[in-house]
Amino acid sequence: MKRLLLTLTLMVAVLGVALAEDNWPHWRGPLHNGISDATNLPMKWSLTENIVWKIELPSWGAATPIIWGDRIFITSPSKAEPKPEPEPVEKPEQKVQTQGRSRVQRPGRDPGGPKLFLFCISKKDGKVLWQRELDDKNQLHRKQNDATPSPVTDGQHVWVVTGTGKILCFDMDGKSIWKKDLQEDYGPFGHNWGYGSSPLLHDGSLFVEVLHGMRTDDPSYIISYEAESGKVQWRQERPTDAERESPDAYTTPVVLQHQGETQIVISGGDYVTGHDFKSGKEIWRAGGLNPLKRSNYRVVPTPIIVDGIIYAPTRKKPLLALKVGGAGDITESHLVWKYEGAAGPDVPSPISDSNYFYMVDDRGLVTCLDAKTGELIWGPEATTEAIVSASPILTDGKLYIINEKGVTSIVSVGKEFKLLATNELDGTYTLASPAVSGSQLFIRTSTHLYCIEE
Repeated sequence: MKRLLLTLTLMVAVLGVALAEDNWPHWRGPLHNGISDATNLPMKWSLTENIVWKIELPSWGAATPIIWGDRIFITSPSKAEPKPEPEPVEKPEQKVQTQGRSRVQRPGRDPGGPKLFLFCISKKDGKVLWQRELDDKNQLHRKQNDATPSPVTDGQHVWVVTGTGKILCFDMDGKSIWKKDLQEDYGPFGHNWGYGSSPLLHDGSLFVEVLHGMRTDDPSYIISYEAESGKVQWRQERPTDAERESPDAYTTPVVLQHQGETQIVISGGDYVTGHDFKSGKEIWRAGGLNPLKRSNYRVVPTPIIVDGIIYAPTRKKPLLALKVGGAGDITESHLVWKYEGAAGPDVPSPISDSNYFYMVDDRGLVTCLDAKTGELIWGPEATTEAIVSASPILTDGKLYIINEKGVTSIVSVGKEFKLLATNELDGTYTLASPAVSGSQLFIRTSTHLYCIEE
């Protein structure tokens, strides 16, 4: 009997690990840091090689596909509406008026259609199992539209936040459970380039951050909902003395667990802050993200927490490594190292395996540092020529880096830089970070979602 119980226990443990590796419940994976235990991912693919299936999407977006079991969740605007006949004189760029300010819009770029959808797709064959309309006010915000935040799931429910501020919860079959409207409840967003933060799900709570200030005098805040009911558990304002565009952040909250306590870490508005999980109260604060107090230091890349160190990027430089723990102002007391090189990340979030720290800048240059000391190991090294906005993933000793043309560079991790492979798909505008499930890789381009496997 003891042997039988031991065998059953081991079987359950192995099955649990297998299921965990098959799920990608958050935009940066199961550990919220872009790392997966998956093996045997493909090294080569093209439009005619190693494509298990592909499904056409109505429009483009930056949201990462989220995976649980046989279900993939992804957001997208509706199909773009027909454009009016072009003017006789071709213009290289067009001025558009947005919120009282003139901006440059790239030729041919449209936000997609006005509606925003959540799609549930079968991982087996790519068929749409169901779709739900989320909002009908999608807009273009320079590089992004309102389908930027990625959904999150626990296998029982799926939660999604739109760039328009709608928060919705569905069960796995698409039944609506609850919905909220951040802008209706707490005032209009004041970001310069739209809202782009993904929600964080942890221990039955859903956390959403709104860090803004460029176009509003309303305070920034973080809010916690009871995930199943949508009940507000707390809302904590987050003060900042950042100026002009620097209060704006497009980061996502991350979980910090230290000495039996759980905190929520937020980065942006010139500071990194740690908040009590149950009350939202600020426990500690570190400055240094914008030491020169520049007025354009909006933050896009999300921090990661690995092996007792918080790595907090800003607008290219500096990048801070902070020791966990402490209270009050930890700007100096908990600084482990600081990187001020030329190839720091601007949009892609960094990644670390606890030994080495990797970052990709928006030109596709990769740099490797010693994770504990910040010492340069190698780089910056070039990958393919194009802008990179998607965050990399690390699995099976390899970095997968996708640029805005949908080209993936596979780089070996460790003491030496080696570009192992370069793979192309359809060449369309690609912002979304990839997802992994088992031995399959999922890439979302401007036109399709691809399932790739050897």
